[in-house]
Amino acid sequence: MNDWAEKDRLVLEKVQAAFPKAIEEVVDFRGERTLVVEMRQVKAICKLLRDDPDLQYNLLEDVVADDMLPDFPRFAVNYHIYSIPKNHRLRLRAMVEDPDKGPETVAEIWPVATWLEMEVWDLMGVRFKGNNSLRRLFLPEDWQGHPLRKDYPLGYEEVQFSFNWEAIDARKPYAKD
Repeated sequence: MNDWAEKDRLVLEKVQAAFPKAIEEVVDFRGERTLVVEMRQVKAICKLLRDDPDLQYNLLEDVVADDMLPDFPRFAVNYHIYSIPKNHRLRLRAMVEDPDKGPETVAEIWPVATWLEMEVWDLMGVRFKGNNSLRRLFLPEDWQGHPLRKDYPLGYEEVQFSFNWEAIDARKPYAKD
C-alpha cells in the first residue's frame, strides 16, 4: 500500500470514529479523496482534521460551490484542505438544500475562510452561518443575483470583427455624439 492510500485510510478512520454517521459518501477520483459529509457536521469535522496530531490539516486552500441544477440538493460546498506537515490533500463536500441556510463558517478554524466564503456567497449565493462579513467581493454592491448559478440569465455583447464592425460601432455610446 502506498503512502497516499495509507494517509487516506487514516483520515477516513479518524473521521468515522469521531463522527460515525457524518460521512455520506467517499469518492476517490484520479488520486484525490473526497469525503461527502453532513452539512451540519462540517465545522466539527474541520476542527478535528486541523487539531488531530496524526492529520494536521492546517491549510484551507479554497472553498468553492457547485450548482447542480436541476438536481436536489441543488448546491454543494467544497473545502479543499491541505496538511503541510503530512503533505496530503483532502476535499470535504457538503450538500446544501437551501442556500440561505448553508454550512457554518469555518473562519474560527482557518481565518482565510472569511474571504473564501465571501467569494462563494457573492458568486453563488450560498450563505455561511456565523460569517458576518458576507458582502459583495467581485461585483458592485447593488448587483442583483449570483452569476455562477445555472439559472442566472446570460447577457453578452456581440464581438466586433472586420465583417460586422460598422453595425457594432454604430451601437457604441460614442457613436451618439
